[in-house]
Amino acid sequence: MRVDLILERLGSVAEAGRLRQFTSRAKIRRAVRRGTILRDVRGRYALPGAVEALRAANRLAGVLSLDSAAQHWGWELKRQPERPSVTVPRNRKLPPSRRNGVRVRYADLTPNEIRGMATAPGATVMDCASRLPFDEALAIADSALRHKNVSKRQLRELAERMPDRYRARCLRVAQEADGRAANPFESVLRAIALDVPGLEVVPQVVLAHGDFVVRPDLVDVRLRLVVEADSFEWHGSRKALTRDCARYNGLVRRRWIVLRFTWEHVMFQPEYVAAVLRDIVGWQPFGRALEADRERFSA
Repeated sequence: MRVDLILERLGSVAEAGRLRQFTSRAKIRRAVRRGTILRDVRGRYALPGAVEALRAANRLAGVLSLDSAAQHWGWELKRQPERPSVTVPRNRKLPPSRRNGVRVRYADLTPNEIRGMATAPGATVMDCASRLPFDEALAIADSALRHKNVSKRQLRELAERMPDRYRARCLRVAQEADGRAANPFESVLRAIALDVPGLEVVPQVVLAHGDFVVRPDLVDVRLRLVVEADSFEWHGSRKALTRDCARYNGLVRRRWIVLRFTWEHVMFQPEYVAAVLRDIVGWQPFGRALEADRERFSA
């Protein structure tokens, strides 16, 4: 078999010892001369089309970690990594020239924390929970659950075993992570809402009033509050606008408060989003009216 095809089956990057299990030194050298494979550093090879983050990990004899590992697993992120994050053993000495353009983390990972060229899914979520802002970590944890690469139970168990300085952060992400979240936009909006006292939003709750059935992005059943993450792509046609007006009007007619936030609000104006949510939670006159109507208009 051709060396480049072998390398493709090994995940696009591999060390020489692994590659030589399936081919010879002479064939590897010949493939390098022809340009069908590349030598990143001595003893490590890659396909020309390999993802740059993988090649960075290959050059440093490390593994992808943090948001780069999340990206490697195909999870949706709040924002894409500006530079690859690579973890190498603590005793590894790397000159500045080799670290250029890479975020290097030094840690001694166990075999259970590594899968191929990246940290294992559970370890990836815990790394992100311990080191990234809560909204970014929650979006990654939601995505990991949505893709069924981890379970809620696994995340809780891993969080319990984290070092003291990270345990509270990891436990919070593990507790709040929810695979029902549709996308990072919704996850980040939920992260903002979770920091608002008195608000308890849950993603993708089905609300049924007779033949009127909807599933909003976020719902606080106790406050009868619906919070929507509205994207232009989803609502950008006349037909979609008509449908959504009927949907929102239907909720309001049934005594639900409906709040709508755009991508720009959520990603670039989180203080505004939080202020609106706080005002609604503290809106006592409307709150009393909702309480009076609760039994009549219960979901």
